[in-house]
Amino acid sequence: MFAKIEVNGEGAAPLYQFLRGGAPREDGASEISWNFAKFLVDGSGNVVKRYSPKTTPEEIAADLDAALG
Repeated sequence: MFAKIEVNGEGAAPLYQFLRGGAPREDGASEISWNFAKFLVDGSGNVVKRYSPKTTPEEIAADLDAALG
């Protein structure tokens, strides 16, 4: 559970491959550029949105409320 895993490239863990594919960065790239990138995933497992590491939980609240519907 606490082992280091890859988040980018061919050796990326399947979870991160899925998240990156479902929501690229604003510049169109799929790579995770820094720790603390955030992803909103709905109850069906679909990636709804990706947020930058600097996005606060308060800034995500409206999207989260909408996803919880």
